Amino acid sequence: MTDNTHMLLTMVRRTIARDIAAARRQVEAYPDDESIWKVVPGITNAGGTLALHMAGNIRHFIGAILGNTGYVRDRDAEFATRGASRAEIINQLDDAANAAQTTLSRFEISKLEDTYPLKINDMDVPTGAYLVHLAVHFGYHLGQMDYHRRIVTGNGATVNTMALAPVFAEEPMHA
Repeated sequence: MTDNTHMLLTMVRRTIARDIAAARRQVEAYPDDESIWKVVPGITNAGGTLALHMAGNIRHFIGAILGNTGYVRDRDAEFATRGASRAEIINQLDDAANAAQTTLSRFEISKLEDTYPLKINDMDVPTGAYLVHLAVHFGYHLGQMDYHRRIVTGNGATVNTMALAPVFAEEPMHA
């Protein structure tokens, strides 16, 4: 495997870790447990729904499928749950962070070129490409969550969602 392949895995691992930490800060920035569940006109999902879905995605597609964690996803519950506390949501995000970091820190680089173990929309996709998709998908929902929090609270303050240091300021990316 090339240094570029190692760098890809490192960047995906660091980006997912950064974004889960940012989602955690978003949850903490809601002033109370009720506001995270407020649905506003024109927005389908509340911040709590987005956070549960984001955690479920990572726990399932990275933790269970690639890391054999045993996690069993209930996607319907991610979208149907209402009223979970911010502490409960943070626990879900923390579990996702642990599953992602444990799995990706010991993931064999050579497997990035393998076909992902599940068909995705009836397609076979390379594992590395799917990991990039998962990171981008998480970031998409993180942005939605940021806007939801700002709209619901009226507070435009940032929680430093897109900080570069957690991605670039750690150990070198080349083996």
